[in-house]
Amino acid sequence: MTATTIAFFNNKGGVGKTSLVYHLSWMYADLGARVVAADLDPQANLTAAFVDEDDLELLWESEEEPGTVFEAIKPLLRGIGDVATPRLRPVSDKLALLVGDLSLSAFEDELSDQWWKCLGGEERSFRVMSAFWRIMQGAAVRFDAEIVVIDLGPNLGAINRAALISADYIVVPLSPDLFSLQGLRNLGPVLKRWREGWVERLGKNPVSDLDLPPGGMQPIGYIVQQHSVRLDRPVRAYDKWMSRIPRSYSEYVIGKKVADSVNIENDQSCLALVKHYRSLMAMAQEARKPIFYLKSADGAIGGHSKAVLDAYSDFEKLAKEIAKRASVTVALA
Repeated sequence: MTATTIAFFNNKGGVGKTSLVYHLSWMYADLGARVVAADLDPQANLTAAFVDEDDLELLWESEEEPGTVFEAIKPLLRGIGDVATPRLRPVSDKLALLVGDLSLSAFEDELSDQWWKCLGGEERSFRVMSAFWRIMQGAAVRFDAEIVVIDLGPNLGAINRAALISADYIVVPLSPDLFSLQGLRNLGPVLKRWREGWVERLGKNPVSDLDLPPGGMQPIGYIVQQHSVRLDRPVRAYDKWMSRIPRSYSEYVIGKKVADSVNIENDQSCLALVKHYRSLMAMAQEARKPIFYLKSADGAIGGHSKAVLDAYSDFEKLAKEIAKRASVTVALA
């Protein structure tokens, strides 16, 4: 049985994607699921959130078993073997990190070339295109994980195409601005084209026992990062973009039109409005823990302590809603 893979993706940056993956990974573990957080972003921001610089330096320079996702791919990239099994970084009893690597960007050109060569039925092409899938599923088996949550960079390149065909479900983080709305116009058609392209290629796989991703890539909703009020950006400007999100997401990502009466509050595609936690986020980064784990010793006193409780409730609700839509069978606490 394979683990459920959920990718958090938007081709626009600055929408809180990595923070969502980080907090939801912790929340699923807290709710009783076994989780692998996979960092497939060459910028490795998720890894930096979990691992301090000293430990990260050791991971990146280790010559023992592959310590990062790129090290696991190197034998395949060099033509001397298939993907290796990476060493997972334990975070807690129920949470492990598939460590990212700045060198992963070197895989981009190879993935671009092999995508087209799959049409010719070349075995190595399918091994390359399924590398992320097989590494993540191997990591899930090793950690006995039910869920793999995937962090990706904000672009429509070959790395993200290979990562997304490895995803059963896709969650789209957004911010209420023009750039997110314009991004949806590109995102939806590209996801559709990649999904159809992979299904076409699956029929040309020459190796019957090679484990390949089915390419589900099912969008299950969007999450909106709420703004913090600024004097130079009136609230009504955000309200304008917020009101346009349901129609844009439905039309460009799902391929359906919605009624004029649908808004953020009643749109079934809206998974959550995530608060802007302001100073709590900086406090959590300093303490190297999720917002909802902050204690008084970390500075969460007074009004902050109530905000910490609210954050736990918000992320718990969001985690359960995503699990429900992704048909995750694990019984969450």
